[in-house]
Parts: sequence; structure tokens; C-alpha cells
Amino acid sequence: MTENPLKQKLANHRIILASGSPRRKKFFDELGLDFEVRLNPVDEVYPEKLRGSQIPDYLAELKASAFEGTLNDDEILVTSDTVVWYNNESLAKAKNHEAAVAMLSKLSGDWHEVITSVCFTTSSKQKTVNATTKVKFAELTPQEIDFYIHQCEPFDKAGAYGIQEWLGAVAIEEIRGSYNNVVGFPTQLVYKTLMDMVG
Repeated sequence: MTENPLKQKLANHRIILASGSPRRKKFFDELGLDFEVRLNPVDEVYPEKLRGSQIPDYLAELKASAFEGTLNDDEILVTSDTVVWYNNESLAKAKNHEAAVAMLSKLSGDWHEVITSVCFTTSSKQKTVNATTKVKFAELTPQEIDFYIHQCEPFDKAGAYGIQEWLGAVAIEEIRGSYNNVVGFPTQLVYKTLMDMVG
């Protein structure tokens, strides 16, 4: 029987996914990997001087630092963070309905970038990679924005939207880059990095 090439390479390793995101867990399932979810929350605060990909890079590594000294030699810890970058500003998760309306109103009719960083940490080394996808929104009416927020409550998502939800179906005109990255995990990059790390 032909085996999953990545699973074969990771036969002597244990993958630890430090995320409660159902979307990231689903992607790991789709990659065909055995993994354990292990959570160790941190205060996700970053220096204001950081820009673009520097922000999720920093936060993914910060999340990894919470596990320092706890990893066994055969474990690979995977931490990640996603930001929506628009007009030189990071749009994080919306705290409430009003904040979500404000974010989606900004994104309406324009391009933005979705940047996901993934940090791979073992007991002896660390590697951080990131992927950027450019997304173009159509013009959104206040009614469309309001309906989407009431329907999907996207308060756990950077930029206050999920591309796999109703808004993604009706509002996205163009994507340049990885679709999975916008959902929250650049699977091709994760696959390649794990293949390279194990050697």
C-alpha cells in the first residue's frame, strides 16, 4: 500500500498543533497527519513598530515560546498566526458588531493582504515561514455587511471575515495566492516545510 509521503517522513516524530482553530485542525486532517492539540495561551501583544509579515511572524514565535523547555526530542510544535493587512494597518479580530462593520467597510471595494505565519519548533531548532495572499473585495452595501455579521458572527477571524463563509461567496472578486492561506493555513507551505525539516 502506498503511504502518504509526509506521514512516512514523520513516522518517528510527533506533531503538536498549538491551536484551537477548527479550520487549522481540519487542514491537518486533510494533510493526513496524526497530531495532538496542545494549548498554552499567551497574551498576543506585539511591538507597534512591526509591519506586515513581521506581525504574524512575531506572534507565531511568541506562541511557541510558551512551550519552551517542554518539548521532547521527537516532537515538532506548530504555532501560527494570521493578520489582515490593509492600508498599512493590521486588522485583527473584531471585538464586537460595530468593530466588524468598521473593518468590512474599510475592505469593501479594495485589495487587502492576508498574511499567515507558521512557526515550527523542536527541542533544538526553530523555523518560521509565512505566506501572503492578495484579496479583492467587491463594493459591499451596509445591508450585506450587517447580514453577514449577524449570520456568521466572524469575531474569531482576522479582518472580521471567513472566505469559506457567505461573504467569501458573494464579495470576493479576485484572489492572488493561496486560498487555504486565507482560510487560515498555507497548507502547501506547511507540507513543504515539514518535508524539508525532517530531511
